[in-house]
Amino acid sequence: MRIITLNLNGVRSAANKGFLEWLPMQGADIVCVQELKAQVGDITREIASPDGYHGYFHCAEKKGYSGVGVYSRHKADNVVEGIDVPEIDAEGRYLRVDFGPLTVISIYFPSGSSGPHRQAAKFFFLERFFPMLRRLADCGREIILCGDWNIAHKEIDLKNWRSNQKNSGFLPEERNWLTGVFEDLGFVDVFRRINQEPNQYTWWSNRGQAWAKNVGWRIDYQIATPKIASKATGVSIYKTERFSDHAPLIIDYDYDYNLDPSPCT
Repeated sequence: MRIITLNLNGVRSAANKGFLEWLPMQGADIVCVQELKAQVGDITREIASPDGYHGYFHCAEKKGYSGVGVYSRHKADNVVEGIDVPEIDAEGRYLRVDFGPLTVISIYFPSGSSGPHRQAAKFFFLERFFPMLRRLADCGREIILCGDWNIAHKEIDLKNWRSNQKNSGFLPEERNWLTGVFEDLGFVDVFRRINQEPNQYTWWSNRGQAWAKNVGWRIDYQIATPKIASKATGVSIYKTERFSDHAPLIIDYDYDYNLDPSPCT
């Protein structure tokens, strides 16, 4: 099973850069996307179901903002939009798709970089999302949360960590929260389970030749329950082509997701 996650920074923009042509050639079973910047009416047939994929989407109420989606080779058994918190769900940040005993979630955490009001919204999200993560961890299903978490966990996960310790995305409170996801809830950072090398980034600022100099952040993750995480066999960050200011994170799992539905919900 191959899973890809990518913040598109606009699905129509990414499509214009070749994303929809690239996607079918990757052999992916499931592709999670974030920051659609599109409403339901903007999602054309080509965007909704490229090369036979089933497309599922949770759009923000605000035009040209946020939104998440999941493409899958197999039809989902169950789809859940949002986490039942109106302020969060209005921004289109959570889409759960079930395949048998496997749950894949496309998630897009708020960014706090635009000012204190958005950092407050980010902390609001973190506070309310942690209990949901606990319920997911205790459900008994195999869970993979894919997306842009807008937090670099450790110093190795961004180039200029010293100068970013007071900036959103690398604040101590955010990093401690993510540590809790791993240490208290038992979820696994699948990429780091396999690759512990430095200079592995998934997002680069558009300023100061950050891409060319590889001055980036690793803020896109596949975070999974331990059993499915242990099935991961290979990880990569695709940088040959650019569809966004983020790069696709690709992980292969020794797992067949075309299984009979599980009674656990």
